[in-house]
Amino acid sequence: MRKLKMDELNRKTVHEFRQSDKIPVIAVLENVRSAYNVGSVFRTADAFLLQSIYICGYTAKPPHKEIRKTALGADETVAWKPFSYAGLAIELLKQEGFKVYAVEQTVNSVSLQTFNPDEKIAVVFGNEVTGVEQSTIALCDGTIEIPQFGMKHSLNISVAAGIVLWELAKQHLRNE
Repeated sequence: MRKLKMDELNRKTVHEFRQSDKIPVIAVLENVRSAYNVGSVFRTADAFLLQSIYICGYTAKPPHKEIRKTALGADETVAWKPFSYAGLAIELLKQEGFKVYAVEQTVNSVSLQTFNPDEKIAVVFGNEVTGVEQSTIALCDGTIEIPQFGMKHSLNISVAAGIVLWELAKQHLRNE
């Protein structure tokens, strides 16, 4: 086996990316304090051809040096919208026919491994320390939990986003 060379990866150009049909998944970032984590979510959204990222509260927005460092240009390809708080984003998403789920451990959360999403879905990722705000969870259609089996029961937001967004993209591709 050999690694593929850059010209063998069949990467889309920025124009091709922007013109491509996107997977109807939107990542909502609520009060994410690390711009590096925001950049990682941009990169993941680009990799899986997701529809958009909604940036809420004090989450850093492009252009930003730390976002750019981890996004590696995805901050210029992935569509994004800013909101002063997550409730406004959720209101708009519901008006556009999206089901909205917080990625959080709650009393009635659904395990990611058994979650069957609707066609248009948005997932809310919260602050690195406090998670998704309780007031935001109350506005959501439900909560999704990533199964965890060790001593720690939390993941960095960029890791959690990678897991959840891949699972949603994979399920969408299976259902096409």
